[in-house]
Amino acid sequence: MRLLVTGSSGLIGSEVCVHFASKGWTIHGVDNNQRPVFFGPQGDTRWNQTRLTEQIRGFQHHEVDIRDRVGILELVKTVKPNAIVHTAAQPSHDRAAAIPFDDFDTNAVGTFNLLEAARQSCPESPFVHMSTNKVYGDRPNMIKLKELDTKFDYDDPAYEYGIAEDFSIDQSKHSLFGASKVAADIVVQEYGRYFNMPTCCLRGGCLTGPNHSGVELHGFLSYLVKCNLEGREYKIFGYKGKQVRDNIHSEDVARFMAAFIESPRSAEVYNLGGGKANSCSIHEAFKIAESFTCKPQVYSYVDENRIGDHICYYSDLRKMRAHYPGWDITHTLEDTIKQIIDAWKNRGTSAAHR
Repeated sequence: MRLLVTGSSGLIGSEVCVHFASKGWTIHGVDNNQRPVFFGPQGDTRWNQTRLTEQIRGFQHHEVDIRDRVGILELVKTVKPNAIVHTAAQPSHDRAAAIPFDDFDTNAVGTFNLLEAARQSCPESPFVHMSTNKVYGDRPNMIKLKELDTKFDYDDPAYEYGIAEDFSIDQSKHSLFGASKVAADIVVQEYGRYFNMPTCCLRGGCLTGPNHSGVELHGFLSYLVKCNLEGREYKIFGYKGKQVRDNIHSEDVARFMAAFIESPRSAEVYNLGGGKANSCSIHEAFKIAESFTCKPQVYSYVDENRIGDHICYYSDLRKMRAHYPGWDITHTLEDTIKQIIDAWKNRGTSAAHR
């Protein structure tokens, strides 16, 4: 069985490669290391590509840009994968405004290139798209909230379990990143409905884990831990540092993708995050990190929130659990943060392996 993974050197892509390789799949990774282009040298993921080459027997790396339509059409035609996992993206909410063409061409057009390549060469192969909760724009901020000592939370019983998949994506501010991901999300659904292809969109919360190359503009927990270990200042942008995110370990993401590929559906959408149990505010994340490192978190506060940022967001996981009862969260928030700390220590926080 052949698996094609885009963004294979990134956090989720690399986790997917390792997970499926352990099941005996032949792995084809697609990655042209765009993170340092987007974020500077600290975003470089070549170290992860090297790790995959060393750890996965028969791993085949393809230095192809998903914006290269001819290259993608030819690659998918040649590999004819039994499944495609699409994680490549320009992933930053903030960075998109500075590079709007790169953002849209990568997130929207790149996804379209892959879908059409799959339709032409392997329409029966499950297509898993890593979307984002930013497709909901800032509409979650319209939910009635309550302010607690260390965080905000929903003050509406309809959202006791978090945001469900039927939550509207319309009439809201998305950021250009959110808009490009909406375009990709919708076209993935359309290829499922219109062409009856087995596709799904996974609207991720904060995806994290020990192999994340976190930077200030992307990679909340990884970057926070990195700052703690180095004694570097972490900037909080607005909402008193009480803004809430749900965090899911990359291994649990890969496990859900495997469950979908094993039993695919057409044009499905899932809110894939850590859920309420794995949610925390920035200040709460500081405290957990400090409990493991015994180092105080150095931070400053900017009294201005990021445009379109969520005050509180955590995923309602009930649909996922209903459709795939064999899947559930296996890594707690505390366990995940401890793994991130150990990973930064093991590979060093120097620029060589960021």
